[in-house]
Amino acid sequence: MDKELQHSTSVGSFVSYFPSDQWINYGEEFAIVNIKYREGMGSPVLEYPCRFDGYFLIYCVKGSIKLNVDMTEYELKENMLFIAHQDNIVRISEMVEDIRDQHYVGMLISRSFIEGMKIDTRKMLGNVMKVQECPYVILNQEEADLMADFMTLAGKIISSGLVHLGEALNSLLSSSLYVMISSFDRQVLSNAEKHEPSSRSVTILDNFIKLVSEYYTEHRNVGFYADKLCLTPKYLSKLIKIASGRSAPEWIDSYVILEAKNLLKYSEMTIKEIVYHLNFPNQSVFYKFFKARTGLTPSEYRKR
Repeated sequence: MDKELQHSTSVGSFVSYFPSDQWINYGEEFAIVNIKYREGMGSPVLEYPCRFDGYFLIYCVKGSIKLNVDMTEYELKENMLFIAHQDNIVRISEMVEDIRDQHYVGMLISRSFIEGMKIDTRKMLGNVMKVQECPYVILNQEEADLMADFMTLAGKIISSGLVHLGEALNSLLSSSLYVMISSFDRQVLSNAEKHEPSSRSVTILDNFIKLVSEYYTEHRNVGFYADKLCLTPKYLSKLIKIASGRSAPEWIDSYVILEAKNLLKYSEMTIKEIVYHLNFPNQSVFYKFFKARTGLTPSEYRKR
């Protein structure tokens, strides 16, 4: 059994792994960590699978690491920027052999801080959907320089003692997110057909995903979410399909399956306990649900 899942790792608990002169933070809302090898640092960071209650950005300055994110492995090399969004489960699966050759910068932004930022949700969300499909980008020199400037300025703002520090940091982060998304536009979306879903469908999708992330262990019926959003199940499904290209049941099932996989892989819970946790009526229904979507029974998946 792999190491046990740590749920909802906070900004404060993450930075505590590092010497105090390697990070700077704004309470539990935001932190920048300059991650470089140092004697006596202790256990590797993210050796255990962690779920962040917000966004985790990691920029590789030197060396390489392999990240396991929601059961998918990515290799992060020099000048690559990786974005893990809220509810992703992240673990470092492999580092360079000589850890002294490793240098990367991490940035954590809490869910509450993101929700308070003044950004164009319609413009951002369509691109964020693409980021979820391909969550990394190789920065060109201009983008790498902007990233370095942003990190430096954010650190100066946090250290400044400004009366309106939170607002200043909010504005800087908002700008930086547009810069980062522009990098993804250049690399990931350059050959894709531009698709602008309606403002209403994007807003409904945003609210739907928030509800699913909160209630998926209790409710898998589209009707529940439609009632919450004051829509008919049919109309909700239509809007979700338009905005994301995926059906509402697919979204719900993806959250349930991912949680089931993580619990099977990273926890000591019995299958019976997982069935109860995910609110299935019995093990037989859970087995059929899991196998239909993965091709394996829960027992087979756990033994892999």
